[in-house]
Amino acid sequence: MRLLSLFFGAATLAVAAASTEPDTDATQTEEVTYFNAKKVPPVMELSPDNWDKEMKETKYIMVKHYSPYCHHCQAFAPTYETLYEFYYTSAPSGSGNENANFTEFYDFKFATINCVAFQDFCSSHGVSAYPFTAIFNHGEQIQSFRGVKKMEILSAAIEDILEKEKPGTRPAKLRLPEPDDIYSADYLDSIGYDPSKAQQKKSDGIEEKTEGTAKATATAAATATAAKADPSADAKAKTKSSAVPHHDIAKPSRPSKPKVTPNLDGKSVPLSAETFQTQVTMTQDPWFIKFYAPWCHHCQAMAPNWEQLAKEMKGKLNIGEVNCEAESRLCKDVRLRGYPTILFFKGGERTEYDGLRGLGDFVHYAEKAIDIASGVQEVDAASFKALEEKEEVIFLYLFDHATTSEDFMAIERLPLSLIGRAKLVKTQDTALFNRFKITTWPRLIVSREGRPTYYNPLTPREMRDPRMLLDWMKSVWLPIVPELTASNAREIMDGKIVVLGILNRDDQDSFLGAKREMKSAANEYMDKQIHAFQLERQELRDAKQLRIEEAEDKGDQRALRVAKNIRINMDRADRKEVSFAWVDGVFWQRWVRTTYGIDVKDGERVIINDEDNRRYWDQTSTGNYIMPSRTSILETIGKVTASPPKIKPKLTVSSFEKIFLDIKSTLTEHPYLSLGCILGIAFGCVSWFRGRLRRTRGHFKLDDSIKEYKAPLLGANANGKVD
Repeated sequence: MRLLSLFFGAATLAVAAASTEPDTDATQTEEVTYFNAKKVPPVMELSPDNWDKEMKETKYIMVKHYSPYCHHCQAFAPTYETLYEFYYTSAPSGSGNENANFTEFYDFKFATINCVAFQDFCSSHGVSAYPFTAIFNHGEQIQSFRGVKKMEILSAAIEDILEKEKPGTRPAKLRLPEPDDIYSADYLDSIGYDPSKAQQKKSDGIEEKTEGTAKATATAAATATAAKADPSADAKAKTKSSAVPHHDIAKPSRPSKPKVTPNLDGKSVPLSAETFQTQVTMTQDPWFIKFYAPWCHHCQAMAPNWEQLAKEMKGKLNIGEVNCEAESRLCKDVRLRGYPTILFFKGGERTEYDGLRGLGDFVHYAEKAIDIASGVQEVDAASFKALEEKEEVIFLYLFDHATTSEDFMAIERLPLSLIGRAKLVKTQDTALFNRFKITTWPRLIVSREGRPTYYNPLTPREMRDPRMLLDWMKSVWLPIVPELTASNAREIMDGKIVVLGILNRDDQDSFLGAKREMKSAANEYMDKQIHAFQLERQELRDAKQLRIEEAEDKGDQRALRVAKNIRINMDRADRKEVSFAWVDGVFWQRWVRTTYGIDVKDGERVIINDEDNRRYWDQTSTGNYIMPSRTSILETIGKVTASPPKIKPKLTVSSFEKIFLDIKSTLTEHPYLSLGCILGIAFGCVSWFRGRLRRTRGHFKLDDSIKEYKAPLLGANANGKVD
C-alpha cells in the first residue's frame, strides 16, 4: 500500500537547473533624454566584449559599476544620469568654439557596467561593493569612489582632469544642476528666465521671457512636453519639458521613461537562442517561459492551457516558449533534464515553476510573479499591518542608514524564489523596529499571521549569503497551518510528525471553526515547545556554571578549563519536528479513504501522521477519534511524541512491507552501524561454514599419522614379542 501515490499523481515533477550567465554585450534599452533642450543619447553600457575597445579608443572614461537590485545604486542613478547629461551638453568656455562637442574635445566619456550580468568581470577590477564609480585613463584606473557620492564630489574630480587636459577651457565657477533636473542654471540665464514671473503664470503653463527670446523659448517649451511624452516627437523638437527645475521655484520631477507594455498580442512568443539573449537575459523584463519538445505528450496536453495563459496575461506579463528540438543548444545551456520545464526569468535571475499545470494554477503563479518581480517593496508600520491582513507569510528585512550595498544585493536576489509562497518587504520604520524589538541591523524576520520568527546570523557573511538566507526561508515559509496540496505535500509530510486536519471546505461554518481550533492548538503547542527549549537550555547552562564554580572553589585549573570548554548543544536533530496542516477531504476523498480509512462525509477528523515510518494515529488515549479541537489535539500530541509512543499507531502499509521499510530506514539513518552489523554477520557465517566443512570432510592430522606409523622403540611392541 502506498501513502501518497494517489495524492501525488496530480503533482508535476520539477527538474532543478542552474542559472545561465550572459555572455554578450548589454542591449541598450533606455530611451534618449533631453537636457538644456538638447538631445542626449543613453549612457554607454560596457561589457567584457567592448571594454578593451572602448578603453583604447577613449582617453578618459568614467564608469559606474552597479547592480540593478542595489538599493544604493537606485538612489545614486539620478545623480549619475544628470551629471552625464550636464557634461554631455556643455561646451568648453575657452575653446573659441561654443558649439564644440564635449566628448570629442576632451576625449572624455561616461559609461556604466551591470555587475549582476558581469559579476566576475567586475570582481576582476576589484569591485566589491556597489555603486563603485571609477575614472579610467586608457584602461588604467586613476581615481575611484565607493558608494553614493554627491554630484559636487564627482564633478570636482572631472574638472581637475579636464583642466589638466585643456587648460583654460573650464569656467571659474561651475553651477551644477540638482539630480533629475533637466535645465542648468547657466542655460536658464542664457534664455532670460525669470523665476518670479514663471511662478505667477505656471498655472496656465506660460513662462515670461525677456524681449527677443520669449517667443522662441515658449515654442521650445510647448514642444518639449510632447517630445517627452512621445519620444517620436524628437524629429520635431529638441526639448522635453516646459517646466524648469530650480532651487527657488516649484521643482517638477523628471518624467519617467516610457515603459514597453509586455505581451501586447496576448500570445506565447517562440524564442530562439538570439532572441532569448536579447529579450530575456539581457533585460530586466519578467518572462514566464516553457521549454518543451514537440513529441512530448505532457507538453502537448499542457499546450492549450499555456496558450490561454498568454491571453490572460495580455498587457501584464511576457509569455514565451522554447522548442528544444530546434534550439537544442539553448536548452542544453539551461540544463534541462525533462519536458516540459517552466521557468520564470527576470534579468540574470530565474526560478522554476513546480506547481500544477492547470490554467488557474498558471494564472495564480503569474499574478504573484508580477507583484514580486517589481522588486522588494519598502513599507512602514501602517502598510505592513495592512499587508498582514492579506498575506499569511511575510518576510521583513529591517535596515538602517548604515546597511551596505552587499547586504541589499543579497536580499534583492531572493524574491523570485518566494513566488507563490511568501512576500518579501523591507523597512526602516522605527515603529516596526520597536514592535519586533530590533536593536541591530540589518535583520531578517518572518511574520506568520503576526507571529515573528527571527533569522539569527552568527557572522556578517551569513547575512549576505543568498543561499544561506534562502535555506532559512525555506524552513519557515509555510504558514502555521498550511493547506496540504500536491505541490507542497512532500515538503510538509517528509521527516515530520504532522497533525493533519481532514476538513470539509464546503461546510463553511464548520470549516472556519475547525481551522481556528487548529491554529489555536498550533500556536499553543509552539509556545510550549519554545518554553521547553528555553528551560532545557537554562538547565544546561546552570550545570556548566556549577562545574565552573566547583573547579574555582577547588583551585583546579585543569577542571576549570574543561568546564569552560563545555558547549551548550541544543541540537534537536534526533527529535522529529511537529507541524500542522489541513487537507480538503472532499477534493482528496479517494486518497484519504484509501490511506487512512476516513470519509469526511462522516465528519471532520484529525490524524497525526508519521510519514517516514508509514504510521498514523487517529484516536486519543481514551479510544475516541481525534477531533479538530484544541483540547483533543493537544492531549494527544504529547502521548504520540513520547518515546516509545503511549498510543499504539496504525500502519499505512502491510506488516510485510513494514519489515522492509524498517530495514531500509535503519540502513539510511545508521549507515556505519548497519555496515558493521552486516560485516559481523558475514564474518560469523563464514566462520561457521568453515567449521562445518572441517567436521564433514575431515583434514590430515599429524598426530594420527604418527600414531599409525610409529614403531615401538625396541621392536614391534613394547614387551618385545614378535608375531
